[in-house]
Amino acid sequence: MASIRSATRQLCRRLGARVAVSDAARFGASFDGSKLSFLPTAVVRPRTEADIAVVLKLANQHRVPVTARGAGTSLTGSGSPVRGGWVLDLSRWKRIRIDAAAGLASVQAGVVVADLHRAAEAKGWFYPPDPASKNFCTIGGNIACNAGGMHGGKYGVTRDFVLALRGFLPTGEVVTWGTATKKFSSGFNLRDLWIGSEGMLGVVTEATLKLIPLPAARWTLLMAFSDEIAAFRAVRALFATRVQPAICEFLDRYSVQCAEAASGKTVFAGQAGRPVVLIELAGTASEVAEQKKIVLAWARVQAVAFREARHRAEAEELWAVRRGCSAAMFKLADTKLNEDIVVPLRSYSKMVRFLVKLRRESGLHIPTFGHLGDGNLHVNIMYHRANADERRRAEHAVEELMRGVVALGGAISGEHGIGLAKSPFLRLQHSPAAVRAMQAVKRALDPRGILNPGKMFEVFKVWQHERVSAVCPWDHK
Repeated sequence: MASIRSATRQLCRRLGARVAVSDAARFGASFDGSKLSFLPTAVVRPRTEADIAVVLKLANQHRVPVTARGAGTSLTGSGSPVRGGWVLDLSRWKRIRIDAAAGLASVQAGVVVADLHRAAEAKGWFYPPDPASKNFCTIGGNIACNAGGMHGGKYGVTRDFVLALRGFLPTGEVVTWGTATKKFSSGFNLRDLWIGSEGMLGVVTEATLKLIPLPAARWTLLMAFSDEIAAFRAVRALFATRVQPAICEFLDRYSVQCAEAASGKTVFAGQAGRPVVLIELAGTASEVAEQKKIVLAWARVQAVAFREARHRAEAEELWAVRRGCSAAMFKLADTKLNEDIVVPLRSYSKMVRFLVKLRRESGLHIPTFGHLGDGNLHVNIMYHRANADERRRAEHAVEELMRGVVALGGAISGEHGIGLAKSPFLRLQHSPAAVRAMQAVKRALDPRGILNPGKMFEVFKVWQHERVSAVCPWDHK
């Protein structure tokens, strides 16, 4: 601690007002969307790359933990400074440059994803990754967790759009991985090691991203099904036609019931509380028109009710049930564990049966929605924080969920990362040899262990740490 205080004094002398040590600044940077709070010694808001170099060189010299931060929307604690030290706040790094001729975007780490969407679309281009927190989350955070979103099934996730990264090693040395070209085969691919590494291998300051042409046409269809298994089987049948929707969203009956109760409206008259699937096609006008015929024929056979959007305003109305379900779940309990698991297509029906069993055995509300295009489901385990018995049952339910997902050939995280909250389950997913290999990479790139320490590999007991009750702008999204 004495070394950190000494290093912080040096940092203040070097960077002046760019270093904040007030209680308010430190508390604001102490937690992310997980609400797991750990006070840092200082918060640094660098103005230039030279400032970042100063921070990392001092930190590396004195072994001060450094946690890079954008908007702090992570739901797993990957943005919480569990070892204290310094928070490197890049949220003000917001420059966007669109190369309209090449279809590329050069963006700084603090760029909000929705701002990139608007900038690209103004030039006739499209950046597909769209996390639910897109109005708040930053590109740097998306890269750290390899974020996806609703468009992932057709277009892919963040990794699929990153051509190059610029940033810093923990020593304070600047590096660039990749180039602003669509082909690159020169040396080890350390760019992809940084993507999804949760800020443990380097600090990203800028990214070169690939864009795709803005779809000329879109078409939206909302369907209700008799039950969840019928919905999942129907989607498998649709995929077998080789139609690949831009978006294929699923809400189970419990999610729909929450949305209906909150809005006071039934999604489909006479079909209250039915699970629904929301599909959006996107592409050229001719491509969408051809696929629309196939999808409507499929819906007439598979769904108990369906409604198509005749124009974008009606499409927005259909989207209301999806946008409203997450916040409405807090009518069931005051605390939500949003677990972003992934299951392969072959295991969709088995996953439904597993969730039925998990609800019955836990006695908890577990509404589930997500992206059927890539199997990324958001399983929401609801409980009352003040109820010790419910907390115990929720803890057990999370562990059973992770074991069940791995047994079905799935993944314990699709876009939230591991951070602190999922650290107890990393070894369910990866063999001892695989974990040792990842740890070896960490030691090679960060031998003094200063970047985001305490995450991923060290088991953190989330249930033994009280969460803060601060309200964030992205809550309930």
